Amino acid sequence: MKKFAAVFTFVFAVLTLGACAQERQAKKAAEKPGLKTGAEQTEKYVPLLKGKRVGMVVNPTSIIGKQTSVDSLLKRGVNIVKIFGPEHGFRGNASAGVHVDDGVDTKTGIKVVSLYGKHSTPTKEELADIDIMVFDIQDVGVRFYTYINTLQHVMEACAQNNKELMILDRPNPNGFYVDGPILDPRFKSGIGMQPIPIVHGLTVAEYAQMLNGEGWLKDKLKCKLYIIKNANYNHDMPYELPVKPSPNLNTAQAILLYPSTCLFEGTYLNHGRGTQFPFTVVGAPYYKGIYSFSYTPTSIKGMAETPLFQDQVCYGLDLRNYDTSNFRKTKMLNLSWMIELYKASPKKEDFFNSKLSKEMGTIERLVGVDTFRQQLIAGKSEQEIRASWEPGLSKYKQMRKKYLLYP
Repeated sequence: MKKFAAVFTFVFAVLTLGACAQERQAKKAAEKPGLKTGAEQTEKYVPLLKGKRVGMVVNPTSIIGKQTSVDSLLKRGVNIVKIFGPEHGFRGNASAGVHVDDGVDTKTGIKVVSLYGKHSTPTKEELADIDIMVFDIQDVGVRFYTYINTLQHVMEACAQNNKELMILDRPNPNGFYVDGPILDPRFKSGIGMQPIPIVHGLTVAEYAQMLNGEGWLKDKLKCKLYIIKNANYNHDMPYELPVKPSPNLNTAQAILLYPSTCLFEGTYLNHGRGTQFPFTVVGAPYYKGIYSFSYTPTSIKGMAETPLFQDQVCYGLDLRNYDTSNFRKTKMLNLSWMIELYKASPKKEDFFNSKLSKEMGTIERLVGVDTFRQQLIAGKSEQEIRASWEPGLSKYKQMRKKYLLYP
């Protein structure tokens, strides 16, 4: 009996020690600092906003926990007097490229000014009753994604009217690489305003610093910035967005494919608009008999009301299961899909003809240079196309280092 009691005591002690060790490991893991967006670190900036009339540039990605940052900051006593909404609107229910009107937010009663309607830059009158502006929008790190253009317009307005701009920074899901040709100023547009590559490798706050530092704001103005950095973040860190950044970027797969597949917006192909999986499939009716995969774009309110090849069966590539870790390995855009589909097209003369549909963009504006169209038509290899991006791309990468807030 004594022997049994001794064995029981020994086993109990071992189990207790094991449990204590597990508890210590769990506690240690809990104490390990995790990634925090700028917006989540309210203790760092709410005291600075108290007593001030605040304007906020926000959309559905502007969240603190499970609430919008507007709702969360109102509960914390911040006096938000005006909301400014970018493309898709403050609540995110407008389709891509659709102008958004001014209005009043039904939930809060706060006036909403559209920066994607009759004007893109806040006016002197709109800023008159504001002491400080707050920019809190999730970007995806791509030149033709329009939120960084909204940032530039807001910075210019703040600089012109002597208003401080606070940026609540957020991670860049495509921040682990830099690639693409540098935008030629001749192709400056609403989907590309500055000489940066397609994948710029910056967070919003880092890009704001570049706009200031390179003298890219109107009249070389400088905007007074107050940045709330991401905590425990680096550019190589995988980051899956908790909220879709816009109606057609509705999955993590789409966000990582977007830098490569959005280029098809400049071609006579449907790239998933009019489906529940935009930017992850590419095709057209004329590939019937060439590709077996098919899908049919339809009108979807708030996503794509009149997609290219609406209600027609499209044949092409299904990239929904493509291994996006390849982007991390190569640190490069994928040009092979564009090259393949051009070569396979029985309608090569229509491939880049933007006159065929109002749903098509111009390939030069998307890519940023006038050589890409000719290179594809001439049958240039991906290596030859990439070689033409130098030395501009390497110079940009060097310049970018000056503005990095994170490793």
